[in-house]
Amino acid sequence: MLDSNIQQFLDERKAARLKSKLKPSTSDEAKQEIIDNANEEFLLANWLPKAAKRAWQVSLLTHPSKLTHSSAKTSSIIATSRAKNDGFLRTGNAGITKIDVSGNAASLDVYRFLMITLGDNQTILEHLEADTEHIKTQFTMPSDSYQNIKLGLLMIKPMEMGEQITSERVKQIYFPVKEDYHLLSLLTPSGLMYQFKQQINDIRFSDEKKQAREDKKKNNFNAAGFDEVYGLTAIGYGGANPQGVSLLNSQNGGVSFLLPSVPPELTPKKTRTPKTDFFKNSLYIKNYEDSFKSLDKLISLDRNNVHIRQGIDNIISFMISQVIEKSWEIRQLDSGWSDKTQLKDYQKTWLDNTYQEKRTEEDEWVSDVVNELARWIISSYKKVVGDKKAKILSDTELIQIKFLINEQQDGLL
Repeated sequence: MLDSNIQQFLDERKAARLKSKLKPSTSDEAKQEIIDNANEEFLLANWLPKAAKRAWQVSLLTHPSKLTHSSAKTSSIIATSRAKNDGFLRTGNAGITKIDVSGNAASLDVYRFLMITLGDNQTILEHLEADTEHIKTQFTMPSDSYQNIKLGLLMIKPMEMGEQITSERVKQIYFPVKEDYHLLSLLTPSGLMYQFKQQINDIRFSDEKKQAREDKKKNNFNAAGFDEVYGLTAIGYGGANPQGVSLLNSQNGGVSFLLPSVPPELTPKKTRTPKTDFFKNSLYIKNYEDSFKSLDKLISLDRNNVHIRQGIDNIISFMISQVIEKSWEIRQLDSGWSDKTQLKDYQKTWLDNTYQEKRTEEDEWVSDVVNELARWIISSYKKVVGDKKAKILSDTELIQIKFLINEQQDGLL
């Protein structure tokens, strides 16, 4: 006896054929002829041998190359990936159960036929691969042998042996393997794309989420709540013929989603304006502590050679550049910010862009900045190290510090 699910498939195919052929204007005689032909065509003994001859026109696969380029022709690949607790987002860990199919859209009915689940919860394809007695009974018929039908239908699966074919239209990358390279063809997992879109649609459009959003509008409590997914990008495949790419792409409506993959947007730290003195209000000694401790180590060596002197100069120059960078950060504030402060005039000229013209035309303020910055370096060094431990810096060191500041004078302007 024919399995009821197989009979249902044939009946549905026949109904679809009659719906497309029978028109209100069709004569009764023509209608009867169409019905008789459909009854004959969709008998399993007539339909199945023809379907077996068409099976090669479509291929089961997991990574359709046409998702990369519509004209790409490659070997059909069925990638099997087991679940593993490795923390990676991949097909094995995503629980992908759907195998895709690509090829002649007119022969996709063969795929649907092979995916029919019989009474024992096994698909026709699984029965054919296992060569079960049940499928032999179902497919034994006078019109063709079971063996011919089986071999024809199994052509839908890619050949396990033989050379794999790729395409120049597929994205490729050389991957290092020991002292050589393997040329890899990168393909897109359509099953992962399909499942991802289903999950997104569930988040956005399921009845439960719609109800949760409605409850929010009415200020009603909803224990389940809902999530929003922002920054999605929709990408289309296949144009007006998504089925030409693959079946899952067609079921996705030819549209898949991409999540944003961009660096996080960090909120800039708010710049605090100095109120009375830039060196006291804006320069936090803790930020320079490591530099001052390194400076003290070199000074404490009490060796006067070129390497020590160069090391001391490098540390001081580095701190000077940090102070200059801080001054430029404050200059980014809106012009006129210093009007409400008690800063000295030279600091207003230096830090507030309201005084940009004065800053370029006059140079007296530069001397004030150089002197104050040099004194700040010496006093801060003593605070970090401690007055008792700090080495006394002579006028010679003060002159050298001012020299190093003047070397970076362009940064002050």
